[in-house]
Amino acid sequence: MANSSCDHTGHRDRMRKKFITNGFDGFEEHEVLEIMLYYAIARKDTNPIAHNLLDTFGSISAVLDAPIDRLTDAGLSQNAAVYLKTLPEISRIYLDDKHNNNSKVVSSENIGDTILRKFIGRDYEAVVLLLLDAKYKEVFCGVISKGSVNACEIYIRKIIELAVMYNARFAVMAHNHPSGIALPSTKDLDTTKKVVSALKLIEVSMIDHIIVADNDYVSLSESGLKEELFM
Repeated sequence: MANSSCDHTGHRDRMRKKFITNGFDGFEEHEVLEIMLYYAIARKDTNPIAHNLLDTFGSISAVLDAPIDRLTDAGLSQNAAVYLKTLPEISRIYLDDKHNNNSKVVSSENIGDTILRKFIGRDYEAVVLLLLDAKYKEVFCGVISKGSVNACEIYIRKIIELAVMYNARFAVMAHNHPSGIALPSTKDLDTTKKVVSALKLIEVSMIDHIIVADNDYVSLSESGLKEELFM
């Protein structure tokens, strides 16, 4: 038993040294998950656990996107499941911080990257508001509402308050469909019209509503709906 424990400790040390030298380059997918689990499962071989998770969910991203109850059903402790769920959240915070630049000019070419980062790791519906000044420079980009998987209320009053606070000239709204595809519902279209009308009262032009699903998105403005919704 002691030899088994020593062998396992030695294996962990070798894996850590490999990571320190090369990052995750050269790691198999199960090895990446295995080493991630070291920091949530202290005294257990995480190799078979990693294999089981990948067999159950299919990929690392699917493991990290799985709800906590699904992870515990697959054999993880709640502590380990919560730890794995922090990783996409940390990734989103890291990317937001690294690319945070309120003076950048937002265009149709880079708006997708700006918006998609806000939805990393979110398995619930959320609404993001992006505000731009008269030169299309970003002045605000953040989550303004969170909801369940199926519904999220749009707080028009909050949108107006933020637009006034940041002296915005243009606005882009985005929300995600966590369990669906990036296509607008009738409610999405109705909500867009209401927000457009409200912003016009303070002379702010809403130029797009983006719907996100997984790592894909649809721009309503570029989907043949520009005149119907935004003019």
